[in-house]
Amino acid sequence: MEKSESLKKTRDFSIVYQRGRSIANRTLVLYVLRVKGRDTNRIGISVSKKVGNSVVRHHLTRLVRESYRLHENEFVGGLDLIVLVRPGAKESDFFTIERALLSLGRRAEIIENHTEAHKDKI
Repeated sequence: MEKSESLKKTRDFSIVYQRGRSIANRTLVLYVLRVKGRDTNRIGISVSKKVGNSVVRHHLTRLVRESYRLHENEFVGGLDLIVLVRPGAKESDFFTIERALLSLGRRAEIIENHTEAHKDKI
């Protein structure tokens, strides 16, 4: 799959919130909307001020973005994704965020099984 793009416009976020489905765990909430006619994914990350100050929010945004980037080729193409970071994630490390994102992806059935891809990385 080609590199993912970012969701940036408020209108795009609103469409995903209204038409997409959501799946949540303690750390993250994932909104997913399938888009016909597109192979790439677009991802938006939202961290509320309730989570912490700007340094904390930006740090969590970077953790989510990196978690997604490392596993980008495992996700099905043609999706608009929004990841909301919950206040409980404030003290989370990278591996907790990564596990939470992959768990939500599996529950939403948007992660493909790429056993061959994993073998190449080992």
